[in-house]
Amino acid sequence: MERGPKRDGGAPGPAEAGLGGGGESGIPATLAVAAVLPAGGCGERLGGPTPKQFCPVLGRPLISYTLQALQRVSWIKDIVVAVTSENMDMMAAIVQRYRHQRVTLVEAGATRHRSIFNGLKALAGDHPHSQLPTPTVVIIHDAVRPFVEEDVLASVVAAARDHGAAGAIRPLVSTVITPSADGCLEQSLDRAKHRASEMPQAFLFDVIYRAYCQCSDHDMEFGTECLHLALKYCHTKAKLVDGSPDLWKVTYRRDLYAMESIIKDKISQQICVVADTEEDFLQGLLKKELEVQGTSVTLCPNGQDLQKIILGDCYNFVCINTKNSDFQPPRQLLAGLASAAPSPFYPIAVVSVYFLDSQNVSLSEKMKEVMEMKDFAKEIKKQNVFFYGVLICFTQDNPQQLQENVRQGASIAASLIKDRNAGLVGQLLIA
Repeated sequence: MERGPKRDGGAPGPAEAGLGGGGESGIPATLAVAAVLPAGGCGERLGGPTPKQFCPVLGRPLISYTLQALQRVSWIKDIVVAVTSENMDMMAAIVQRYRHQRVTLVEAGATRHRSIFNGLKALAGDHPHSQLPTPTVVIIHDAVRPFVEEDVLASVVAAARDHGAAGAIRPLVSTVITPSADGCLEQSLDRAKHRASEMPQAFLFDVIYRAYCQCSDHDMEFGTECLHLALKYCHTKAKLVDGSPDLWKVTYRRDLYAMESIIKDKISQQICVVADTEEDFLQGLLKKELEVQGTSVTLCPNGQDLQKIILGDCYNFVCINTKNSDFQPPRQLLAGLASAAPSPFYPIAVVSVYFLDSQNVSLSEKMKEVMEMKDFAKEIKKQNVFFYGVLICFTQDNPQQLQENVRQGASIAASLIKDRNAGLVGQLLIA
């Protein structure tokens, strides 16, 4: 069973959050490169009924993050995903929902090696199941390693082009020991002399395809290391390339929480501040307060070049209203964001900060508008936009109070964006 989405369907998502890709690769445009992702595992070590590659992280399946990292690399022409027949429809729906491009689905085998072989067959011109051009170099990567960067992919591809096979490695974290049959220590390896084999790996297509064609049933059933097959069956010694620390593999449930934390941190690194004032001291104060939180800040007065920002790659907005507590400015911003059809990859977070002069307007007078905004927030969430409100009560008696109010509001807004807690959507925090 083999499927592939239309090549012209949907624009690929924007360059998001640094989750793979970006930069000059040094890979010539004439070099044909494809990728194979085995995704037929059941995720026994993770526990639970859902295979780990389909487990949601911030509401999005894990495998979608990995596909995004690969599809952002323009010189990878085709991505073949091997998935079990019972999960084929779910995988096709993921590809469609998240607008993944250049993806072809094939049926996985009973083991990891058999799944990879099925993926390679889709690229082999002499095979009856072939449906894609045969590449010069093929990348093999795990569906549950979502943070692979373009420079690592380029390194293993370049090494494979020159040596026939290449793989990313990392220093061992723990010492490897060999136990005896009775459970006692038999041998301890020198950790400094050994390395952990990671993904991605890359091969000249002819090398790895010939290796799998010759592979024994025992290796197909019990083997896991692709580099070993290239060495055993094609006498091709792999070039080993130092990988980055973020090549780790999601294996246990705690890894899903770690992945969520990493993504939240990355997508909160840029904030657009939409302010109703152009006073230099306030803009400087806002930028300083938000940058303390580790962010890159773009300041934009209301209405000025807002459309350019909406169409950009920013996922975080802070709307500062110092002159009044009217809810109209954030409504306009939210409407603009929703109409811009935000990318389905990540939700957009909008924090609107209001300053209420408690001497002139009571909180009870504003409650009707507050409830309307809460209802609006629930509706806008359906369009992948998260809205938070911060209401700061003050009096006009102290002229210095405005600066402190802005500082306080910016601090709360930055904390909300860092947390991106969907449970707070539509809530109004009163300081």
